[in-house]
Amino acid sequence: MAGETVITVTGNVVADPELRFTPSGAPVANFRIASTPRHFDREANEWKDGEPLFLGVSAWRQLGENVAESIQKGARVVIVGRLVQRQYEKTDGSKGSSYEITADEVAPSLKNATAVVTKTTGNGGQQQGGYSQQQPPQQGGWNSQQQGDQWATNGQQQRRGYSDEPPF
Repeated sequence: MAGETVITVTGNVVADPELRFTPSGAPVANFRIASTPRHFDREANEWKDGEPLFLGVSAWRQLGENVAESIQKGARVVIVGRLVQRQYEKTDGSKGSSYEITADEVAPSLKNATAVVTKTTGNGGQQQGGYSQQQPPQQGGWNSQQQGDQWATNGQQQRRGYSDEPPF
């Protein structure tokens, strides 16, 4: 779409995605990622972390349901989407802004993990599985598949500040 800022960001999920539903029933998964740049310090002969960039991510409809089923805190992900600036008023009356990504694609990073992908059935968002992101076995792994029934939430919850439909 003309005039939109398309962005690709790689980062770590800092909190489990939260799946909500708009009043019209459209699902949206919201989560935050931290993207931390690294650089090599030649004087110290070591890698050093820079300042992390924290971004909110919104994934709508089927993508949102798949994200909620597949992604957990700690997973390294690649996000492709549109950068959005949100304006808000603080409690003291001053204005503030934040940047968020409206995701078009969310994928596990395979830099230090493996994933098994299961195609969705397309029957109202029910999924036969997600992906399993694991460290290589020699490093003692972790599994990021969701446990329990996260679909057992009130389907009519709405996150404050979100309208019926995505901003596109």
